Amino acid sequence: MSTIQVSSKYLKSIKLGQIEAKSSADGSRILRYYVNFWHNELNLHKDLSAPELYLLQGKVDALMSDWDKKYEAYLTKTKLVASKEEAETATVEAQSQLDRLSQILSHTLNVDDRINWDSLKKKETYKRKSYSTPSPKLVEYNKPSKQWPIISIWDRIFGKAKKKLAEANEQHIAALNNWEEINLSAFKKHEAETNNWMQLKDQFEAAETLAKNNFDKEQQAYNAKIDQLADGVSKGDTNSVIEHASLVLELSDYDDLFEKSYQIEYQPEDKILLVQYELPSPDKIPTLKQVRFVASTGEMKETHISDREKKNNFDAVCYQICLRTIHELFEADENENIQKILFNGTTSYIDRTTGQDATACIMSVLVDREKFMSIDLGRIDPKACFKNLKGVSAASLAALAAIPPVIEMNRDDRRFIEGRNTIDAIDYATNLAAMDWGDFEHLVRELFEKEFASRGGEVKVTQSSSDGGVDAVAFDPDPITGGKFVIQAKRYTRTVGVSAVRDLFGTMQHEGASRGILVTTADYGPDAYKFASEKPITLLSGSNLLHLLEKHGYNAKIDIREARQTMYS
Repeated sequence: MSTIQVSSKYLKSIKLGQIEAKSSADGSRILRYYVNFWHNELNLHKDLSAPELYLLQGKVDALMSDWDKKYEAYLTKTKLVASKEEAETATVEAQSQLDRLSQILSHTLNVDDRINWDSLKKKETYKRKSYSTPSPKLVEYNKPSKQWPIISIWDRIFGKAKKKLAEANEQHIAALNNWEEINLSAFKKHEAETNNWMQLKDQFEAAETLAKNNFDKEQQAYNAKIDQLADGVSKGDTNSVIEHASLVLELSDYDDLFEKSYQIEYQPEDKILLVQYELPSPDKIPTLKQVRFVASTGEMKETHISDREKKNNFDAVCYQICLRTIHELFEADENENIQKILFNGTTSYIDRTTGQDATACIMSVLVDREKFMSIDLGRIDPKACFKNLKGVSAASLAALAAIPPVIEMNRDDRRFIEGRNTIDAIDYATNLAAMDWGDFEHLVRELFEKEFASRGGEVKVTQSSSDGGVDAVAFDPDPITGGKFVIQAKRYTRTVGVSAVRDLFGTMQHEGASRGILVTTADYGPDAYKFASEKPITLLSGSNLLHLLEKHGYNAKIDIREARQTMYS
């Protein structure tokens, strides 16, 4: 039978039935042709018929043209609905982000900021593996039965019966001997296989016992560090107070509104905690207000808040971050190691007059514990509260006007402390991403000491300062490539953003350093690499760090997933 051609832009959506023909009674000629069509997407069905194939082809062409138009209209309508829904979803998300800006302070009032030391401890049970190889099976062969010969009357007449019986008996004895040999061989093979199986099983069990003991020892050592930190905090140990404060701020959840970066110092004689906090840049504050789909152009049109609203939001965010940070630190300080908190808020931005990156302290306040804890933060205006606490700032924070801090953070060489040996204690099982952050800083110092040793360089580690500032300073005497290097160590389990690199660059300028080196257990975002490519900054990722350790004969691992399983990171 002849065929017809189906021409459509959307053939995958069309199903074609078999062409059928109705013939005359005598079968001499075809009276009519029939064919069925289905459109799967539009849920349409059409039965076409014609007396001639060329007429049927015309009907098919007309149907395909009509269905293509209907399907295109359907697609346009579907896309319009989907685009409208996409725009509505984007608008809801934009509004949600703007709303969260006003809830930064109120969010923390419903959170207990005290550290639950027990919850930080590892409590996993080692999952002991079972030896899965089955024990060898003994193959036993059935004992052969005696086969009695058939003895006929003629055998008896001619005296052959006795001979046949003797031959049968000999064959049976031979079969028994062969059976015993085969069974003995099988038994010896089974015995050897069993001994080997037992040996392998014992080795496996010994390895599992060793793995469990190592697991328990690591967990006990890890938990002991937490107990040690908790004990240090209870006794007011300087490093412990700093690490505790860092842990509090690290656990503070800002719902990914911006990256957190801060530097902490502690003056135990006056019980003052000094915090230098990197506030979000003005251009990082969400501004999207609405997304609308324009059907005539097929484009998404964004509407942003006004410049005045942007400035107001930036001011509100900064004041809330300031009060929230102070609240979290005081609330978590159950041992009352902190009687006063200095908050210096800095921000990095592009100076529109020079086009250069700039960093400025735009707000500073020193607050007393008793006075601050008497404030009902759920009922105050953040800016008015900040001013009432004798906070220093310009009339508008959005003006990015630099102000002299109430107290300057200590940055002279008295920061240098005696280094401790940590690098010799690492091995293949050491997960750098889960190390104590103080130990990690000392490891980085030791590693760079070895790197600079060939040139007579010197590396000094600074007083613990959490997530910002100088972790170590290297002095390289090389007259061409040397100078003063500042080194920051970021034991992170997340991608390091550009703000950390900007912070390093600002520290370099403050220190008068010729080069900055940022070392992390994770990796860097594209903006971080782009910023560093134009500056005397070296970014060392986790893989670079492992390679540098191997260069000096040390081995370790970086397991981000394992490190993220614990809150203590």
